[in-house]
Amino acid sequence: MSGNGSGERSEGRILVVDDERPIRRALAANLKARGYEVDAAGSGEEALDLAARHHPDVVLLDLGLPGIDGVEVIEGLRGWSRIPIIVLSARDAEAAKIAALDAGADDYVTKPFAMGELLARVRAALRRTVDGDAPSMIETAHFEVDLVAKRVRRDGEEIHLTPTEWHILEVLVRSPGRLVGQRQLLQEVWGPQYSTETNYLRLYLAQLRRKLEPEPSRPRYLITEPGMGYRFEPGDPPAVPDGAVSEEAARTRG
Repeated sequence: MSGNGSGERSEGRILVVDDERPIRRALAANLKARGYEVDAAGSGEEALDLAARHHPDVVLLDLGLPGIDGVEVIEGLRGWSRIPIIVLSARDAEAAKIAALDAGADDYVTKPFAMGELLARVRAALRRTVDGDAPSMIETAHFEVDLVAKRVRRDGEEIHLTPTEWHILEVLVRSPGRLVGQRQLLQEVWGPQYSTETNYLRLYLAQLRRKLEPEPSRPRYLITEPGMGYRFEPGDPPAVPDGAVSEEAARTRG
């Protein structure tokens, strides 16, 4: 992480966005006590300005803001950055959570929350961002995924993905060759309250395969591990003799 003005090591820079001054002060005090540098904003406009000038490592964002609301702030940030955004809001309605996650938020905590839990989520977000070896472009024989520009091209043509389709694909391609469990994928894309909605995954994986796979009914890139999860395989599968069905194909059909 970066250093601070005194030359000491900083754990990271956090932007706190909340229109309630006592909450901003309490969060800033707790974060600073643990070695973080903190910027604080009381409105969406101020938040976007501070983010552009200071490039925080994590944003803690309230949804109910005067002027530009929290969802618009998320959309503004996602226009140029992949800064992790953790939403802090008293709004517990499903629609509000879905809107924030679809706009590009990475995590969601409903007020009131335990400071220990919030700090753990901040640390997890920071761990994900310091993986300097992660490639920004994922290429296969049939499509390429630009993780920075958030674009997908197939045979040279840009493919439109919905925000949810993109989020699922992004989670999978960032862990090539590794199984991503159903519960993990559901929680990362929709939130912890959706950890058992496996039908969501079947629906969206089918849509992604129709858009990206050369043969959607015989996927070679977006692989299902029945009862466990999904896996992204960037390379071509091993050759199979004529008339034979590979074990991989048998597992992924249907």
